[in-house]
Amino acid sequence: MPDENSLPKMQVTVLGSGTSQGVPMIGCRCPVCLSTDPRDKRTRSSIYVTTPQAKILVDTTPDMRQQALREGLDHLDAVLFTHPHADHIMGFDDLRRFCDLKGGALDIYGSAETLEQIERIFFYAFNPPRKVPGYVHVVPHIVAGPFELGGVEITPLPVPHGAVSTSGFLFSQGGRKLLAYLSDCASVPESVRATVEGVEVLIIDGLRDRPHPTHLTVSGAVEAALAIGAWKSFLTHQTHEKSHVDRMQQLPAGIDVAFDGMKFEFELKMTV
Repeated sequence: MPDENSLPKMQVTVLGSGTSQGVPMIGCRCPVCLSTDPRDKRTRSSIYVTTPQAKILVDTTPDMRQQALREGLDHLDAVLFTHPHADHIMGFDDLRRFCDLKGGALDIYGSAETLEQIERIFFYAFNPPRKVPGYVHVVPHIVAGPFELGGVEITPLPVPHGAVSTSGFLFSQGGRKLLAYLSDCASVPESVRATVEGVEVLIIDGLRDRPHPTHLTVSGAVEAALAIGAWKSFLTHQTHEKSHVDRMQQLPAGIDVAFDGMKFEFELKMTV
């Protein structure tokens, strides 16, 4: 039997757990924005997933450089995009350093609509007539169904988010549902709930207590998480309205609040 420490693992880092304006908010003097608890410092929502075969970033937030430096990121093989809103793509140009470190173009994945909007904004990174060293260069891949990356299967999970459809992602291996990431959604359709039912870890949008037209409330996120039946669920995309400690006190067992820098891992099957 292989030693437990030698088993391949999928590791997940929460790079950012905050809403579009981040926490602390500019010009705000509320208790959460002034908090000294590091878990109340919430950069824009993003995760970093690594397997023995690949290092994968989900979204390039405006805080991407800060997040990469904080966590010591020095390599990327691919970037998955959930949707083209500013708080999820505006760190795109910081991919230029990862292109340098990789020695070539980066593969990026997203829906056709998302990639179309990213190419419109960052046109210089797509099919440039000349690849200039030190600039970002990408190879786009339209996601229309499950695909394999880094030894795991990734399934897109379309969820409503106002005028756009966000792509959540399910990471699985050999039929084992490891991680479902639903960062921006107003609801979780029954088809998506069925796809991720029984997942080991769920990270789900839980913006605040008050209703919002494009995001789940905390109570809505809790309802969805309990229905999905994850072994462990975490709320992300949090505002400054409640501290980490106060929010945790209102949540049922098995549901916690994600925070920047949080890490967890899954043992994977060994592959030849």
